Amino acid sequence: MTIQQFGPTDEEHPREKQRGPVVLRRSRRDEATTTDQRLLDSRGPADWVHTDPWRVLRIQAEFVEGFGALAEVPRAVTVFGSARTGRDHPEYELGARIGGALAKAGYAAITGGGPGVMEAVNKGCSEAGGLSIGLGIELPFEQGLNPWVDLGVNFRYFFARKTMFVKYSQAFICLPGGYGTLDELFEALTLVQTKKVTKFPVVLFGRSYWGGLYEWVRDTVYAEGKIGEKDVALLHLTDDVDDAIRVVEEAYQAWVEVH
Repeated sequence: MTIQQFGPTDEEHPREKQRGPVVLRRSRRDEATTTDQRLLDSRGPADWVHTDPWRVLRIQAEFVEGFGALAEVPRAVTVFGSARTGRDHPEYELGARIGGALAKAGYAAITGGGPGVMEAVNKGCSEAGGLSIGLGIELPFEQGLNPWVDLGVNFRYFFARKTMFVKYSQAFICLPGGYGTLDELFEALTLVQTKKVTKFPVVLFGRSYWGGLYEWVRDTVYAEGKIGEKDVALLHLTDDVDDAIRVVEEAYQAWVEVH
């Protein structure tokens, strides 16, 4: 299956690296470390006592910039999935369908702003007339926001970015993905379980990919008493786009009734 490529070519949209709100292209992309790495992986002398307090100002700025950029975003759903998914892969087309369905249902689509499934969701949402949002992150390898992002914010710190994903979303939809997707999935489940957020469905899209994980949660984690019956129900497993949108809409309407 071949998916037609839309948007700018490599010449029009050169490879880039994000350093917070700063875009680095061409020879400026060679910086070896990231801001998160310099914060968390420091093994230097005690001069960190004098430098870390100043990092708080940069962290504060990330929250201020994120809140300011996203404050007027309408109801939205965050969709996660692999950055490694090619444009000719069926999951890319599926991501575009989900992005389009969210737009038609009146939701903005939020992704990590990168390539693969994220690009597909942004593309589908944008083409359907919805608001396509990308929340990027500084990484040691080149990535940059994909060309289908209408509103983009770049972050240095994962924890600031994660706050934006949850604060401005009514639901998570997880397509097949790797460690990043798993991280966001279980963080969302923890926040819902501990009632830090309410009426927040988590949809696992793709039974063949997520079925084993779902069964392990149900048949091992729950069966051994590590979580409760209601915790298992926080996950919704499906292969149907309409079903995923229904779960999102029902949760949103329940949230509206409470608020």
